[in-house]
Amino acid sequence: MKVYLAGFDVFRPDVDAVFQDLREQASRLGLVAVAPLDGEPGPAGQSPAEQAHRIYRDNISMLSSADAVIANLAPFRGHEPDSGTVFEVGFAIARGIPVVGYGVPPGSYSERFRAGHACVQDEAGAWREPGTGMLVEDFGLPLNLMLACSIELRATASEALQALARRAAAKVAILRAHD
Repeated sequence: MKVYLAGFDVFRPDVDAVFQDLREQASRLGLVAVAPLDGEPGPAGQSPAEQAHRIYRDNISMLSSADAVIANLAPFRGHEPDSGTVFEVGFAIARGIPVVGYGVPPGSYSERFRAGHACVQDEAGAWREPGTGMLVEDFGLPLNLMLACSIELRATASEALQALARRAAAKVAILRAHD
């Protein structure tokens, strides 16, 4: 099973070590991990826009050939997961590729948001952002419902890889039973 490693880890100063560790963990579980190419240089002389398009095409190609995805959905530069990672999750789900997310803090999204903002409840009991009055999604889920309802969640990358390894083993067992 080829597993695409989605997440904002590509921005970390220790990106190579992070992905190497995940590749080794995956290998021990019988999985093959592939990482986004954001950290790899393109041909000399490319403009930033050309580099961005190359990274996009390369990542889409890797996602398209993956059997599964693990996605680091920890909050990134705010209360929400990295938007590029969320795109990759949506792309995978649309293609029928299973996704296991990880890194989401405990509690519901609404609880975490309200802990940092002085939200108010309206007459119907819905939580609203201060100033804008925008509704704070409150289904008791750890993430926005479109993410929480479409993927499996685990606490850590290791647990996400283990969940996929169990899926792969179950799939092999089913195939063998039908032979």
